[in-house]
Amino acid sequence: MSSVISSIASYLSRDVESLDVIGQNVANMRTAGYRTERLKTDFRAATAGSDRALSMLDGDLDKTGASLDLAIQGQGFFVVDVNGQERLTRNGQFHLNEDKQLVDAMGRTVMGESGPITLDSAAVQIGADGAIKDGEKNVDTLRIVGIADANGLREIGDGLYAYSGTTNDWNGTLHQGALERSNVDPGTEMVRLMEVTRHAQSVQRAIQAYDAAMQSGVSHLGDNA
Repeated sequence: MSSVISSIASYLSRDVESLDVIGQNVANMRTAGYRTERLKTDFRAATAGSDRALSMLDGDLDKTGASLDLAIQGQGFFVVDVNGQERLTRNGQFHLNEDKQLVDAMGRTVMGESGPITLDSAAVQIGADGAIKDGEKNVDTLRIVGIADANGLREIGDGLYAYSGTTNDWNGTLHQGALERSNVDPGTEMVRLMEVTRHAQSVQRAIQAYDAAMQSGVSHLGDNA
């Protein structure tokens, strides 16, 4: 494959992936706690791991009034147990299962500093630091981890993220009775869609021009044979 064709194919592949990222962002606009994804523009950073980066900007808050709806502000994540593995999430739409353990919307165990959290009822007070009180009883503190390197985060579906980096202290605020919206900006996604579409069209024209030049060259060689 010539270097020209290889370059064109690379650009087109990048555009296709960009469209996939934009589509994923738009599809998750109403997913609580969803982090906007972008393709990395730094080639060296992209080759060091995932070529996608997550926006760590806070989403707006929706007040729900439900005592077990929780929203994080600041660069922290809730920790949930998924088949014995710890995964991170910003979606704080929690409830109690039949064993009165605190779980997320998909039934995965939400972790506290002492492990799984068991509550007598949903009528608890949860402080800005994640401390849980049932009346005068201190139950536990939600485990919320800070992220030292956002490049170590990888979206794995269902509002979950795997993390391969180190954690640090979380210095944000927890809001009880609220959910964090996704941080997807529809206007930004529309602009990105138009930019990528125009670039893909330019690449397509380059392919057509290269094909025409090759055809002309082949015909010229045939005429001189």
